[in-house]
Amino acid sequence: MDRFTQLSETVHSAFEVRNQARDKALMQTRKVIQHAAHAIRAIHRLELDVADGFLNDARQLVEQLRNDLGEHPDLFYAGYTQDALKEYVEAHVTCALIRGQELPLPEELDVAPNVYLNGLAEVVGELRRRCLDVMRQGYSEEVERMLNLMDEIYALLITIDYPDALTNGLRRQTDLARGIVERTRGDVTISLREQRLSQSMKELAILLKTEGLNDDLTPPDIEEED
Repeated sequence: MDRFTQLSETVHSAFEVRNQARDKALMQTRKVIQHAAHAIRAIHRLELDVADGFLNDARQLVEQLRNDLGEHPDLFYAGYTQDALKEYVEAHVTCALIRGQELPLPEELDVAPNVYLNGLAEVVGELRRRCLDVMRQGYSEEVERMLNLMDEIYALLITIDYPDALTNGLRRQTDLARGIVERTRGDVTISLREQRLSQSMKELAILLKTEGLNDDLTPPDIEEED
């Protein structure tokens, strides 16, 4: 066997293995993203068991993905794989915070800090969605809790002042999060003012009605005294 034949077989074999690993990883990452999206959808509907089921499915896929790409670290750290892990983080954190549970940390989800922070930044949008859903029933302590969580996330993100090459573009996500927090705070303020105005109008209507009834009773009482 000459050298060119040997080289051809070697490189074809190597690329075939990597191509199969890549194709499998693409399929797995798509499923992780789907499970993450379904979990977020379920938690917004307060379907807790359904959300837990999708999170467990996503966790198993992530573990399988990490094992399958153990010999191909470049594929594991490719953009599509890291994007799936980011969605995985977003789903876990969103479900935990809406349920009032502790914030899951990067080491608990077994993801890199930059992936975790990008996923955390996207949680702000989901908390805004939860805020608006709750506000349909009027201002409440749950609305205030969601807004406080959004503030906490943004307060953390703005401290991460490192190059985008290290944070995977976190600065842009932080700017988007700031806009979401500001809009939500404005919406909450308007909702609170409207609720207070509505309550004041109801109290005034009751007061006017009561005074009107008293006025109707006053003349007969005066005539009887005369």
